[in-house]
Amino acid sequence: MTDAMPRLAVPADVPAVKSVTDAAFQHYIERIGLVPAPMEYDHAANVAAGRVFVVGDPVLGLVVVIPEADHLYLDEIAVHPDAQGTGLGRTLLTWVESHARELGLSEVRLLTNAMMWENQKLYERYGYEIAERRLDGPYDRIHYRKRLSGLLNSPPIG
Repeated sequence: MTDAMPRLAVPADVPAVKSVTDAAFQHYIERIGLVPAPMEYDHAANVAAGRVFVVGDPVLGLVVVIPEADHLYLDEIAVHPDAQGTGLGRTLLTWVESHARELGLSEVRLLTNAMMWENQKLYERYGYEIAERRLDGPYDRIHYRKRLSGLLNSPPIG
């Protein structure tokens, strides 16, 4: 599984995107007392906007990314529970960083709920640093960033 490369999701993937997202985030509902935001996303709109990349057949993991002027925002990363522990999450994070470099962006940003401590440990293990913690409506969120080196599309010097 760790060798799989994400591909751009197509409309036929929308049910699988919803299914993987729900399976990956369902167990957090009781802990945080709310439905995690990714479970309420308009997955069809994200797919139509070219923001969703999936791995597996059937789909076992996905990322939702949004290019911004100065960074790539990782809006969602989800791995189906059946594929957790296989390295797929790391594969997806590595791909996101590579994708940011391809776009000429030097930073990846993301956030996670403060009650999702497994995610916090994961992001910090892979070099993400806390940028801030803030309340966004009912959500207590920790915002992370990772500065990247080795841009693939950097302008020539001189």
